[in-house]
Amino acid sequence: MDLIVTRQGDIWQARYGEKVWQAGVGRGGIAPKQVEGDGISPIGCWPIRRVLYRADKLGEAPASVFPTETIAADDGWCDAPEHPDYNRPVKRPFAASHEEMWRADDLYDIVVVLGHNDDPVVPGAGSAVFLHVASAGYGATAGCATLTRADLLEFLALAAPGTRLCFRAEE
Repeated sequence: MDLIVTRQGDIWQARYGEKVWQAGVGRGGIAPKQVEGDGISPIGCWPIRRVLYRADKLGEAPASVFPTETIAADDGWCDAPEHPDYNRPVKRPFAASHEEMWRADDLYDIVVVLGHNDDPVVPGAGSAVFLHVASAGYGATAGCATLTRADLLEFLALAAPGTRLCFRAEE
């Protein structure tokens, strides 16, 4: 069973079996991925690779069948298409463009790493497509999916091995 993210009326939602949660997506909506930085949540089904979390904020690892690791203060994610570490975790300081995984806000307290453009990595085809904690009001992301912290924890506790996140333009 997959987590299906799609538009329902005026909102985005995520459905896993009978469970339905409000969700957030990229500022460009759900569409075919064009290039790095387009703000699109890419149509398709993406395997869940692992779960990252802030131990200082959660205390203990989220309940999950997926490999789970803590986020360190020097963790980053390379989003520079020309760099050999593009779409890979890196340690900061890091000279090329990258995201900081240890954020001042709560958005990356839990990060579900999706298998988008990682096997193999294609420069410019998109990096760092995650499922993470939603901002207030489910603000748009750079291309990720979001759920509230409580809903994300509930999903992770329910998810089975082999679960994917599927972005669908229509349901």
